[in-house]
Amino acid sequence: MTFQLTSPAFSEGQPIPRKHTGDGADVSPEVAWTGPPAGTASLALICDDPDAPRGTWSHWVLFDLPPDTRGLAEGATAGKQGKNDFGRPGYGGPAPPRGKPHRYFFMLSALDTPLNLPAGATRAEVLAAMKGHVLAEAKLMGTYQR
Repeated sequence: MTFQLTSPAFSEGQPIPRKHTGDGADVSPEVAWTGPPAGTASLALICDDPDAPRGTWSHWVLFDLPPDTRGLAEGATAGKQGKNDFGRPGYGGPAPPRGKPHRYFFMLSALDTPLNLPAGATRAEVLAAMKGHVLAEAKLMGTYQR
């Protein structure tokens, strides 16, 4: 089985609904996945925007999800919520400057160990702890434009 990440809210490369943005209810979209590889001890999900004017912007940092988890409901607060670049834990939806569409990458990583970082860890701290422990990755990209 292939490790895949999907959402009923939007398809690969398609617009993220307003409900899941800073212009709407600002709730995380429902996501689901299949097939984490054998040996997966935890899962981490990071959503970021590489098109942000000041460099990659973190919208959601979530880690230490149990390996048998197969999805997150809309507005989920499962696992340990890291701090996003809005300066708060949990999900912060797309809110780009007016102009061109931005891409939002949801990256799910299957890890061979729990990260055991404290809640509130930053994207950089989570990525550093993940180094050398990634068994597989699944991506989903959506867009948003004001």
